[in-house]
Amino acid sequence: MLGLPEHVTACLFDLDGVLTPTAVIHNKAWTRTFDDFLRGRDGQRPFDPVEDYNDYVDGKPREAGVRDFLASRGITLPEGTPDDPPDAPTVNGLGNRKNELLLTLIEEGLEPYPGSVRYLEEATRVGLRRAVVSSSANTLQVVTSTGLDKYLEVRVDGSTIKERGLRGKPAPDTFLAAAQELGVTPEQAAVFEDAISGVAAGKAGGFGFVVGVDRIGNGHAEDLRAAGADVVVTDLDALLEG
Repeated sequence: MLGLPEHVTACLFDLDGVLTPTAVIHNKAWTRTFDDFLRGRDGQRPFDPVEDYNDYVDGKPREAGVRDFLASRGITLPEGTPDDPPDAPTVNGLGNRKNELLLTLIEEGLEPYPGSVRYLEEATRVGLRRAVVSSSANTLQVVTSTGLDKYLEVRVDGSTIKERGLRGKPAPDTFLAAAQELGVTPEQAAVFEDAISGVAAGKAGGFGFVVGVDRIGNGHAEDLRAAGADVVVTDLDALLEG
């Protein structure tokens, strides 16, 4: 059904890069945040929007992305607090700066991928259960502003992670929480992910099927398969063609 095995009755969709092109604006916000921070630091090259983004920040909670990228450059900052201003030289401060830039980009206008909308419409029509699973704290704003909320029954996001103390991807906690809220077992659910960490989370959680979404090329499809994707597509409506 819709390109999925017969035992799958629920779909767990990542948001950024799967349902909406927010991965692009996340990337822009991260790039500007880190480049501004690294500017003037001797021997530090700019943030790489391909390798650094995919290796250190894509699919992770905001603070984890900050920590992991800075660690790759041999930089350690104090954690600070969630209320730190966006110019504070702390992990939370850098994360808040990135979020400030992201919200500005979202307000400038965002449209979901047409192929993903088509897939959601078909999944709704045939009665598959549907959840969005994202590490972003802005998930509610994105799904409502793009009209995707009418297709999604459950939302597990950055706010859920903090409230419940869940581990972020590549741990499977967020997907497991979404499956539980939908009333299905992991074996009955398919995970849809564009990030290597997200695909790894789907595999680690024992989910019934993992769909990798490759929108960037440059060998990313092979990386998604190596991480555990059962199939890789360039857009979700490709699953409808079979």
